[in-house]
Amino acid sequence: MSGFTPEPADATCIATIRTLAADVVGKANSGHPGAPMGMAPVAHVLFTRFFNANPKSSKWFNRDRFVLSNGLANAHQRHACALQYILLHLLGYKLSMDDLKAFRQLDSLTPGHPEAHHTDGIEVTTGPLGQGFANGVGLAMAQAHLAAVYNRDHYDLINNYTYVFTGDGCLMEGVASEAASIAGHLKLGNLIVIYDDNHISIDGDTAVAFTENVEQRFLSYGWQVLHVHDGDSDLAGIYDAIATARLEKSKPTIIQLRTTIGYGSKQQGTHGVHGSPLKADDIQSLKSKFGFPPGQTFYVPEVTYGTYRAAALRGEHLESAWTALLAQYGKAYPNEHAELTRRIAGKFPGGWEKALPVYKPTDAAQASRKLSEIVLTAITPALPDLMGGSADLTGSNLTKVKGTVDFQHPSTGFGSYAGTYIRYGVREHGMGAIANGLSAYGGIVPFVATFMNFVSYAAGAVRLSALSKHQVIWVATHDSIGLGEDGPTHQPVETAVHLRAIPNLDFWRPADGNETSASYLVALQSTETPSVLSLSRQNLPNLEGSTIERAARGGYVLHEVEGEALTIVSSGSEVSIALEAASKLKAEGTKVRIVSLPCWSVFDRQDEQYRLSVLRSGAPILSLEALTTTGWQKYSHEQYGLPAWGASGPYQKVYEKFGITGTNIATVSKKVIAFYKQKGGEVVSPLIKAL
Repeated sequence: MSGFTPEPADATCIATIRTLAADVVGKANSGHPGAPMGMAPVAHVLFTRFFNANPKSSKWFNRDRFVLSNGLANAHQRHACALQYILLHLLGYKLSMDDLKAFRQLDSLTPGHPEAHHTDGIEVTTGPLGQGFANGVGLAMAQAHLAAVYNRDHYDLINNYTYVFTGDGCLMEGVASEAASIAGHLKLGNLIVIYDDNHISIDGDTAVAFTENVEQRFLSYGWQVLHVHDGDSDLAGIYDAIATARLEKSKPTIIQLRTTIGYGSKQQGTHGVHGSPLKADDIQSLKSKFGFPPGQTFYVPEVTYGTYRAAALRGEHLESAWTALLAQYGKAYPNEHAELTRRIAGKFPGGWEKALPVYKPTDAAQASRKLSEIVLTAITPALPDLMGGSADLTGSNLTKVKGTVDFQHPSTGFGSYAGTYIRYGVREHGMGAIANGLSAYGGIVPFVATFMNFVSYAAGAVRLSALSKHQVIWVATHDSIGLGEDGPTHQPVETAVHLRAIPNLDFWRPADGNETSASYLVALQSTETPSVLSLSRQNLPNLEGSTIERAARGGYVLHEVEGEALTIVSSGSEVSIALEAASKLKAEGTKVRIVSLPCWSVFDRQDEQYRLSVLRSGAPILSLEALTTTGWQKYSHEQYGLPAWGASGPYQKVYEKFGITGTNIATVSKKVIAFYKQKGGEVVSPLIKAL
């Protein structure tokens, strides 16, 4: 017998969601009502019977998390976002009826894709297909980890579920497959995915491209698969499926829910209701069918508001009880309580920065990937918030601190949920999207690692990190032609400029130990900005004049002279080559300044006077980097880098092949100096044009 108790208001509430979806999309004359209409029953059952959250306190830490993974109508999240906005409004989040009426309008709280930090109650910005699914895995991992670390007998403080609505479009995307695979391996019983199996995509019936057995795929991943064959009206079946999913503690669950897209419309079940707003007569017919006034728009019966107010009140009471339990926990476990509440507040322990390594020029040369390992080893004891891992390159990325435990289901024998090191496997894109979910949950600062070249595999997730203000740190090693023998397939000559172009992303390319420490310092202080740390495979000398404080400004004068004939600005492994060139030129009586520019975006945030003092007027500026020269025009008059791809061979020979040596850069520098002398006139800093 089902545990579902029907209420007279259920049918009215579901009809309200369906008709509101038609009105919201119709008024905007933009969007897609089909998925919200088809998913209205499961959304209603979930949010009125199961979902634990307090709309008056939308950041309550132990709330259930809900992710509308883009593609309920199997194309883009815009096809179902009206559903989420309607639910938030009915539940009493900070989303008014006027906000619903402003759907997809400029500067509204109801944009075409829901955005975290913009609309109250939105957990993650998903956008491209599959991202939300993978975010949900990250949210579930975060809950499992923090529960293992802080829960105690009689103090089940962190026990929320993560619910994801998804569709065929998400399940076609590789990133969702990557995330589903690792979720099954990790046995995340707190993750419940509801799959809108409506058989419609942009191109029509999914049979034209998607005929796999989804159930068998997810069973092979280690998931529990449940079915509801009538998602249009079988509320008891929906209820029982969710209840059964919640009881499974050692497997994530996917509920395959058969729905009719655009249910109630004259075009229900067709591509037509997916692709455009309903026509006026169809909307009127829909309302009449459900017993609503056909000529009244944005109609919400009082019984609907009352039902959702009751659900919200339940959440309010749950938070009050949780707050009382947290206070009792503080008396029983004061140290754990202090640490947990600090992490919930998003604060670091005082003085953690003192653990950052500091280097002298006489210290041994080391690869910046090794310097990164030294930083992680130094700061991890001070920052339990750090949680991360590598995409099957732990030994190359050097990201596992000695003594840390793997994050694994305890039954595997490889670790525990209390562990902080994640074995992502060869899943770069899934790794990046999962890290966004870890960050969104709160209390965790995630880091991820791979070769720089393979960050491109995860470009969609990196972009959403920046857009969503997720503090995710990418440890990207083997960052240039300096990796040598692996050749052009692995030498990321174009990746840096792509990442540097992403708004709200700090791309760091440190030149030595102090600059590596500085990159971690700023990355960890930047709570709303992701960072990519571009790190070398080859050894780099520690430089005279570098300090953490100076490098933390993104750019600084490493070697200063007055009356210079040239300034060379560089980053990463090429800074020491620039210094070598300057030394050769000094022996010939030519003065050359050297500027290290490890992070363009951080340097750009400095005040104008400082930036113009670093890249000053009066002499030409030459940039040097063993990557494409694109983008350096903002900071230099002339650029030296790679003309195209790299080459395979010992890294010293590859550098020689492309003329990135102290001797050749000295020759190039003399040509630049001669050209500008012959040209005559004042040499103005390129920054002045950019200001």
